[in-house]
Amino acid sequence: MFDDLSNGTSPKGNPPELSRDEELHAYREMLLIRRFEEKAGQLYGMGQIGGFCHLYIGQEAVVVGMQMAVREGDQVITAYRDHGHMLVCGMDPKGVMAELTGRRGGYSRGKGGSMHMFSVEKNFFGGHGIVGAQVPLGTGLAFANKYRGNGNVSLTYYGDGAANQGQVYEAFNMAELWKLPVVYVVENNKYGMGTSINRASALTNLSQRGASFNIPGRQVDGMDVRAVKEAGEEAVDWARSGKGPYILEMLTYRYRGHSMSDPAKYRSKEEVDKMRHEHDPIEMVRQRLIASGRATEDDLKAIDKEIRAIVNEAAEFAQTDPEPDVAELYTDVVRV
Repeated sequence: MFDDLSNGTSPKGNPPELSRDEELHAYREMLLIRRFEEKAGQLYGMGQIGGFCHLYIGQEAVVVGMQMAVREGDQVITAYRDHGHMLVCGMDPKGVMAELTGRRGGYSRGKGGSMHMFSVEKNFFGGHGIVGAQVPLGTGLAFANKYRGNGNVSLTYYGDGAANQGQVYEAFNMAELWKLPVVYVVENNKYGMGTSINRASALTNLSQRGASFNIPGRQVDGMDVRAVKEAGEEAVDWARSGKGPYILEMLTYRYRGHSMSDPAKYRSKEEVDKMRHEHDPIEMVRQRLIASGRATEDDLKAIDKEIRAIVNEAAEFAQTDPEPDVAELYTDVVRV
């Protein structure tokens, strides 16, 4: 299934080129996610981050390209591999990192951790720890958009493992029945936890999972930010114009284990190295910028230096910010 990535193009064909400003924006945003996640991995190893922590390293082009295709007011909701989505939505790296370390300055006041962060101001609706739970919630966001007539679209992300959950298909049915403005973005990184998609799914082309509901779908090279942006614009325009939901299957790959506790022994080192060396989303943009003369090595090194400073500042804040007061245990709790 990942043979489509061998030529570096979208399964639909060669994607259109980005402008210089778009390429630099994509490079910076993807690099911010990469450096942030590398630092989060370090802090986890130091014992500064507890609980679960799922890194997004390798998948950066998906959320960056999709965010380049939306407009102000469109919403994002995703699963627990969510740090990259938060950063691209414009959430403060200090607040995100502080939540990972359980500090007061975190987006959930230090009580949610890696898998449970929200920012209504940035139209980011989580971070959800239950597999597939965000899909009906994202569909609900789309229902609210249609009810209010605000023209906004819900980007609802989930993984190849969640693609087999029943609530996903209940959501598909309602979304198509009511023509809701939702784009379902399947981040197919080839493994649901440690199980290959080929062992878990009877139909591995996840873009076709909506066929029985008349929902169109498309497979996309999720390692190429250009292909993601192009497909994202097509899907978002479809949903925003009142035609209903659209499914985008992003063929992507995570370099690290499912979570920080996963040694990832279910795949070979050669498989990971091949993806890193031949399809790395950040390296492809870097090479294009340099080859086209749009940026020099020094230009890109300066961006990396700036990003590292931002991430280091976030890490420092996340380790020195006070922990929540004990009284916080009783706030923001729903009582029935």
